[in-house]
Amino acid sequence: MPIVMSAAPSGLAVTIYRAPGRSPDAVFSPGWLGGFALITEQRDVDLPAGTSTLRFEGVAAGMLAESAIISGLPGDVREKNLDAELLSPRNLYARAFGRPVVLRRRDPVNGQVREEPAIIRSGPDGAAVVQTRAGYELANCGFLKDSIAYQGLPKGLNARPTLSVETQSPTARHVRMTLSYLAWGFDWNAHYVLKLAPDGRGATMTAWLTLASGDDTSFPEATTAVVAGKPNFEETRPGRQGGGFLRFDCGATAPWPVAAPAAPPAPPPPPAPMEIMVTASRMMKADYVAQEEALGDLHLYRLPVATTVAAHAQKQVALLADRRVSLQLVHLATIAPDDEGQALMGVRLRNRREDGLGLALPGGRVSLLQPDGAAAVPVGEGRMDDKAEGETFDIRMGASPLVRFVSVSRSLSSKAQRVHVTLTNAKPGPVHVEARLQLGDGDVVAASSRRLGRKDGAPLWVVDVPAHGRAELTYTIRRARP
Repeated sequence: MPIVMSAAPSGLAVTIYRAPGRSPDAVFSPGWLGGFALITEQRDVDLPAGTSTLRFEGVAAGMLAESAIISGLPGDVREKNLDAELLSPRNLYARAFGRPVVLRRRDPVNGQVREEPAIIRSGPDGAAVVQTRAGYELANCGFLKDSIAYQGLPKGLNARPTLSVETQSPTARHVRMTLSYLAWGFDWNAHYVLKLAPDGRGATMTAWLTLASGDDTSFPEATTAVVAGKPNFEETRPGRQGGGFLRFDCGATAPWPVAAPAAPPAPPPPPAPMEIMVTASRMMKADYVAQEEALGDLHLYRLPVATTVAAHAQKQVALLADRRVSLQLVHLATIAPDDEGQALMGVRLRNRREDGLGLALPGGRVSLLQPDGAAAVPVGEGRMDDKAEGETFDIRMGASPLVRFVSVSRSLSSKAQRVHVTLTNAKPGPVHVEARLQLGDGDVVAASSRRLGRKDGAPLWVVDVPAHGRAELTYTIRRARP
């Protein structure tokens, strides 16, 4: 059966989905990315008449072959096979079990090298056991430094991940087809930076999307997008295939003699670092930020220019570029009787066009910067979930040690309790505080020295505390039970 090779795609599109179950603000692990990507490739081949095997080289190593869809072929696809066992030191050694190799031995004293035939008699995990004319030996565990030369490439190992399909064409023809499939080992997240205006009533917002690939294949100059939301799917992650380091442990003892005591094994090689590429100068222009599109209940953010999703790499692209937004600085607290603590500093945003936003925002981490002369100083770090257009939301930035509360109570009767709360502000400017009053099940506020609102089913005390000042509240709780 003739074999037709497609070495590389002529066009690429990569759409990355977040890892299911990972919080949008959680940092992903570069060594084990739990998200996935939808990859679409344009391929051009010359098919002969009759049945042939079509091989697509350079697909993703984490490809889910059962998800592959091929359109544009003149005939049906009869069979699909993912040949993803990649050429690597570990796989080469494992596939050479029982085969003859050449053992090269270098004397570290005089540098002389001698070669002798050997046969591999062990797997790739543990010690390297080889059989020579002298018997069974541990390679690279004695006085001499050993290496192995292989006689040819074992069948089944591929330099690149390859999908092969069997198809049929009634005549010889040139075909342009589309290959689409899902692949594991990708992820993305968002990070927002809010630089406060001097008056504290607005900010400049910049948002970055970080794209990450843990796959062995690079996708150059691809049309790229990311999807926010929670797709409904069942995880069936396959085990990692291909790649891998080769390291042998000699062990403390062996059932056969060695030429000299074994040196301590070298530490394992560190994992290859993720390459981080920041496309700042080009992507920060307004014309080059990601564009949001609705995708059913999800949201897609499309990069307006082609980008390379490189193997084992991260890349940052702009979602928002120096967007002027309106915001409100608030301090939030939950106060129970006989309690004390610090209020939480927060930022309140309204996702509306008139406030500088008005688009679906993917969840992620948020950094708050405050101007200090010519510099900007970090003053808080928070998180947010995916936010819809028109939604008003708070981002909590951590405890504010200069805004504190103390709550003291005394019993009036078996069913009544009076609580006195004092809020203090040690900041040089006024602060807006929203304090939620925590009550027991069935308890209600019977009286209060100040008018109370309500939020999330609980009484809410809203007050502006002056600079270096205080505010006080007294309220009475009527208990549901003694």
